[in-house]
Amino acid sequence: MDVVQLKTLIHVAELGSLSKAADRLNIAQPALSRQIRQLEKELGVYLFERHGRGMQITDAGKEVLQHATRIMDELEAIRSSVSGGHVSFQGAVAIGTTPTIAEIVTVPLVKRIREAHPELSIRFSSAFSGYLLDWLQRGELELAISYDLQPLHTLRIVPVMMENLVLVGAPAAGLQLDKPVSFASLAQQPLVLPSQRHGLRKIMDQCAVDTGFTIATRVEADSFGALIDLVRHDFGYTALPLASIYTHLQNGTLCAAPLVEPTPMRKVVMVSPADRRVSPATRYVADTFVELASQLVKQGIWAGHML
Repeated sequence: MDVVQLKTLIHVAELGSLSKAADRLNIAQPALSRQIRQLEKELGVYLFERHGRGMQITDAGKEVLQHATRIMDELEAIRSSVSGGHVSFQGAVAIGTTPTIAEIVTVPLVKRIREAHPELSIRFSSAFSGYLLDWLQRGELELAISYDLQPLHTLRIVPVMMENLVLVGAPAAGLQLDKPVSFASLAQQPLVLPSQRHGLRKIMDQCAVDTGFTIATRVEADSFGALIDLVRHDFGYTALPLASIYTHLQNGTLCAAPLVEPTPMRKVVMVSPADRRVSPATRYVADTFVELASQLVKQGIWAGHML
């Protein structure tokens, strides 16, 4: 039994398919199949049931999977325990964020990293959560900063904060941060929101249902920049994290107010691979992001609370 076999077990169990796991890990399918067979032979049990639709993990396989996940966590803990000390990080770290988080953290995060470790290069990618997770699992990213996700054995998910969404309007709307707006009042207002496949829209739709109405939008936009432009030109209100539009509030190009009864919220999380090494530089970037988020929350720039 070795770590490679356990890593293969984790991915095949998550995807339910040898071919999909081979594609994700960039390893030939026969090699993965051989690793699973060798593991089953050593343990003396079948870990998967093979059928025409793929691979379904057995009860014995689920038990082994729990141990495999813990082993990967312990390996990372060993690396973390000996990687301390004041060193100057070099090389590169690839980070992925959702578009709204990118608007909030890109500049201040790079500024902090550059001041502390000028030789460390940072590559940012911005996309919806589904793309970020795919890139992370394929090894194209080392760290993703996203919104609440379903737990997966291949991922290490660390909650960071609960983020409040605020109502955003054109300057003439007269919204103020010290004057909350009832969510129920949105039933009578024109809204500009992302499409229903977007996580933010799902949160807004659920809050509307809880309040007793259904959101109807005449204009939808999945681009952060497009949302901002549409609201600025008075096509309707939208809901966004306060920090992502804070500069616009200071410039007077937008206005905003807290939403209450209920307050739409979402969980910000950091995601790293659970089945491969996370570099000390990547851990440093993750820690720096948490420090930055905490500071922005304390300053009232990022509405919400730390977890």
